[in-house]
Amino acid sequence: MIGEFRSVVLDCPDARSLASFYEELLGMERIIDRDDWVALQKPGGGPRVSFQQIENYNPPQWPGQLVPQQLHIDVTVADMDAAEQQVLALGATDAGYREDDFRVFLDPAGHPFCLVDEN
Repeated sequence: MIGEFRSVVLDCPDARSLASFYEELLGMERIIDRDDWVALQKPGGGPRVSFQQIENYNPPQWPGQLVPQQLHIDVTVADMDAAEQQVLALGATDAGYREDDFRVFLDPAGHPFCLVDEN
């Protein structure tokens, strides 16, 4: 092994604002909170989700590839309908794509993420 996984980093126009969205979505807490960089982690440790503020941010386009998505986060949920209402209330946008076991949304900065049925 060369190293251990530390974090996923999302570029965004406002690090603190997008971190607030993911704090609610994933139940994580801020361990670093700067104007241009915020890192979240579960209490007790584990991988981080970090947010890097970028000037002139250009969000990915899903499902198109004009500006590729490059990565996305899957979030396992027990109740798909309830989770959908919760993420929309947090500021997510329905990307309009769904299958029986997952639905695609865009976070407030335009990054795609999926709610995935735990079954």
